[in-house]
Amino acid sequence: MISQEILDNHVLKITLFAWAIAQFLKVVIVLYTQRKWDFTRLVGAGGMPSSHSALVTSLATGIGRDFGFNSGEFALALTIALVVMYDAAGVRRAAGKQAEVLNQILDDLYHHRTEFNSKRLKELLGHTPIEVFAGAALGITIGFLI
Repeated sequence: MISQEILDNHVLKITLFAWAIAQFLKVVIVLYTQRKWDFTRLVGAGGMPSSHSALVTSLATGIGRDFGFNSGEFALALTIALVVMYDAAGVRRAAGKQAEVLNQILDDLYHHRTEFNSKRLKELLGHTPIEVFAGAALGITIGFLI
């Protein structure tokens, strides 16, 4: 049965575990640095560590361990991981910075015109390179330990 095969997939379990640990760590880090519980970090994008990086690097590591680090499957997983991490630190981070500037413009306009729609844009979209690196290190570590 296909659902049982999915549940028995060792690499998928590693990948989802790495993602969950990274998301949980975001809540812990916000609690430590800002002294507040922010459970939206469990599902939100951005922040330390990058759960996207943890997910794709644990996937690549798990595939490398199961199929060999010289396999086509590992090459595919590694290529996808590199694209995802580049996107997280590049394109999505730039979009977040643009949202920050647009939100400042909205704030400035809102304070001068009361009828202005002040719906703010989400600013925490991407990751700093250190967040991507931390997520990648977490994913590789989990991929090798489990």
